[in-house]
Amino acid sequence: MIIKYKKLSAAIAAYTSLMAMSATTFAQEAVSEEKKKDAAQLEEVQVTGMRQSLETSVAIKKNTMEIVDSITAEDIGKLPDPNVAETLTRIPGVQGYRYGGEGASPFGEGSGLTIRGLSGQTASRVDGRAYFTAGGREFNIEGAIPGMIAGVDVYKNPSAEHIEGGIGGLVNVKTRKPLDFDERTFNVAVSNRYNDLSEGNSPEFFGLYADRWQTDFGEMGLMIAGNYQESHNRSDSDPVFARGPQLRRAISADSAEYADLVTAGEVDAAYLGRSDISYLTEANYADYSEEERANLITALGQTKQAFQEDINRVRKGANVAFEWRPSDTLELYATANYNYYLYDQEYRFMVFGSGIGGDSRYVQDLSTVDYTFDESFMNRNSNGGANELVAGQRLASGTFLGVSGLETWGGHEDHPYETWNTAFGGEWQATEKLDVKFDVSYIQATQEADNRKVAFVPRSGVTWDVTRNLMSEPHDLAISGPSLSDPSNFVLNYFDNNRNQKWEDDGWATQVDFKYQMDLPLIEDIKFGARYATQSASYRNFFHWGKRLTTDGERLAEDQSNAISADSLAGMLDVSPTNWLDGRAGYSGGYVVYDPLELEGNRVRNLFPQAGIPLDGEQEEHLLDRRYSEEDSLAAYFVADFAYGDIIKGNAGVRVVQTDLYARAMIVDPNDEIVPNEEGTSYIDVLPSLNVTGYIDEDTLVRFGYAKGISRPSLSALNPVVRVDPQTGAGSVGNPDLRPFEADSFDVSLEKYFSGANYVSLGVFYKDIDGFHNSERTCRSISAFPTHESPDNGCPANQYSVSRTINAEKGMARGVELAFQTFFDYDFLPEALNNFGVSGSYTILDTENPVKMNDEIVEMPMPFQSDTSWSLSGMYEDDFMSARVVYTYRSEFANNNDAWPSWGVYTEGYGILDASMNFNITEDLALSMNASNLTNEAPDRYAGDPRDYDSNFLLQHFVNGRVFGAGLRYSF
Repeated sequence: MIIKYKKLSAAIAAYTSLMAMSATTFAQEAVSEEKKKDAAQLEEVQVTGMRQSLETSVAIKKNTMEIVDSITAEDIGKLPDPNVAETLTRIPGVQGYRYGGEGASPFGEGSGLTIRGLSGQTASRVDGRAYFTAGGREFNIEGAIPGMIAGVDVYKNPSAEHIEGGIGGLVNVKTRKPLDFDERTFNVAVSNRYNDLSEGNSPEFFGLYADRWQTDFGEMGLMIAGNYQESHNRSDSDPVFARGPQLRRAISADSAEYADLVTAGEVDAAYLGRSDISYLTEANYADYSEEERANLITALGQTKQAFQEDINRVRKGANVAFEWRPSDTLELYATANYNYYLYDQEYRFMVFGSGIGGDSRYVQDLSTVDYTFDESFMNRNSNGGANELVAGQRLASGTFLGVSGLETWGGHEDHPYETWNTAFGGEWQATEKLDVKFDVSYIQATQEADNRKVAFVPRSGVTWDVTRNLMSEPHDLAISGPSLSDPSNFVLNYFDNNRNQKWEDDGWATQVDFKYQMDLPLIEDIKFGARYATQSASYRNFFHWGKRLTTDGERLAEDQSNAISADSLAGMLDVSPTNWLDGRAGYSGGYVVYDPLELEGNRVRNLFPQAGIPLDGEQEEHLLDRRYSEEDSLAAYFVADFAYGDIIKGNAGVRVVQTDLYARAMIVDPNDEIVPNEEGTSYIDVLPSLNVTGYIDEDTLVRFGYAKGISRPSLSALNPVVRVDPQTGAGSVGNPDLRPFEADSFDVSLEKYFSGANYVSLGVFYKDIDGFHNSERTCRSISAFPTHESPDNGCPANQYSVSRTINAEKGMARGVELAFQTFFDYDFLPEALNNFGVSGSYTILDTENPVKMNDEIVEMPMPFQSDTSWSLSGMYEDDFMSARVVYTYRSEFANNNDAWPSWGVYTEGYGILDASMNFNITEDLALSMNASNLTNEAPDRYAGDPRDYDSNFLLQHFVNGRVFGAGLRYSF
């Protein structure tokens, strides 16, 4: 497709976003002096659309001195992704997660991204500025709107000129600028997505206006853009609450032992003599011989719940940017960005409780299979000695009779994030050799989380028989008995507002940068600068729970004499969908719950005044949870760019950062008063970096990179809280003196570039990490509590035995990254293949995370790190249409690291298939169609850990559904 560059913006606008369908994309944006040269060259490229976006990304990768992978906005628009987090998983070394139909963390909050195996260790930047979501140090990129973004760069090993803060890597989100546009541009788009599980529609609207003009005062440009996006998805699952050994011993109802228990009044006499009924009693394996343990049963994974969640997301964004070039040597700008992200969850849960109390102890047609459950899997053989058998049987199936221990929950979580960012600055060419840049920015961020639910329990005497098959995936479930959808079978139990939290953060930053061209044989130029930044963060907690929904506001009586029947709540009830887990589990839903939408505001309080529910907005704050911090940082850097002809290029530099922290927590003093506890700390980090690129020829590069980086502790980890018990002389304290993780990172890569977007690269990396957190117990005096009453806490008189988190251990991350991309436009191939292409990436990762378990240090993988991940994409583009199919896979990974593997959780490997097509109906009008998760896959969770204790105990099976979308975009 050949058009002149002056029409570039209009041509690119003809391509519609494939999932978010919101991005008009513009490939050229300079993010550093080096990239300005690249952009000038790219303006001469006479192709548009998908291929140009890929060529732009490849040019950035090739010409940047650091280890970087880039995605331009057109590339985001050409991938079937509703959020940027999913797009980034196409980059080697970046692994993601999908929760509720979109890219998010396994907890439903946050991006869920890991770079090079290091979860939560990513620095987030917007246009090179530090950017954060309230309550943390990173930007929740899940909330970013693709339509508001010009591109994303992922730096794997940042140099000294970049703001410090992430040992995993740095993600820089680039926004559009008005002078990037060649002419006045209007762009509007409308689209819709449909989830086949939730059967919900998700509209999106996007608009952009940009113009530039010449005045007597120089050239000016203005851009205004806005975006509104809804996302209505669903997540069905069957989680297990009770983990660990869950040991049982079966007693047949026709045995003498059962008869003795009947005589003692400990079991139901109605089952006496029945050979098809077994009674499951809890068992302690230490009480049995090795031979007897062979008949013990592990019921791990038994008590599955029924969870159905409607996950609604809203993204709203606005961007205003003004640029002014009074002369060829001076450019000034001012920008304002607004980002709103709402995570809204309506949930309907049927909960059978936990452990043996969740189901009946009486099981009909009990079936078990042989299984070796040993001490190693139970607790890493922490008892020492031989690895003894714990249980020789695994519960396979059975019908649990007379189950009454279930609840149904109707709940609603409202979780909005709001972020404002303003900035002004400029670039000035002071002399032919000296360039000066300055930038001043302010960010204000808030976050709230409000989770509330109402629980129903069965009416007295109502029971069900529950049949479970633990050998199928998902586990088969059948429930027989009174109708679960009939509210007359249930009574109200309680109201919880168990999550009601508020975060308020803000920060200022001022930065000045200088670049001076040198007339030296090896040194091309030097760059130096300074930055001062401050971030304040506050947290408050207002949760309350256990508000009894009974006639007298007291706990539900055993005889339910004070019960309120659920069928008295006309208009306040809901029934869960009847296609739960897409029908894969036998039972398909249809249980009654309190309507999640009726939980908002004061509706429950007004309906049940006797429950003592506080007025919404006037809930009592839990003062001991309140915390506040201020963190100031002052940094200076120096970088020298060097070259030896056309053979070697690179840079070497150092960044020095001083960090000052003030932290305040609330504690209880000896007079039982809540008072503030204030502490401060200060430290300096010296962060050198070196990047060298060797040119075997113009298009064959060998790179070496070294950088020392840091990741500061989370703000909550620095809270100087003090919790001690004067009765026992024990307690715990926070540690505001925690230091950042430090990583010495090494990279070596070989890259070969062909024509246009075609390239292949192979890289290896190693990170030596110091400062991992572990707990220690020490004796220390607590000024707020000078004495205690315990004579034998193991410490000197009046000192407390306290635990706290410290920097203690070393770990590492290492890996191999392969990436390739090509269109089949080589001279030796048939011309019919020229419009087809393929791209892919493959990553191998290995990490060591030292974790204290059973008083020993155990080397574990980093949470959420897969050993392998890969993506493969097929592409097609001509003048009329473009298409892409992308498959992304990651291997199993640990969700947590537990001292007892039987309590651990890992996610099995899974792959996602996405596809999209775009049609240029006219030069100004484009149609897009896309599909996400075509194979309807979701990440299932198992007991254990993926390295040493890879079990087949399924803990939670997920179904999220497929998403299909279509949209129109018009540009003029």
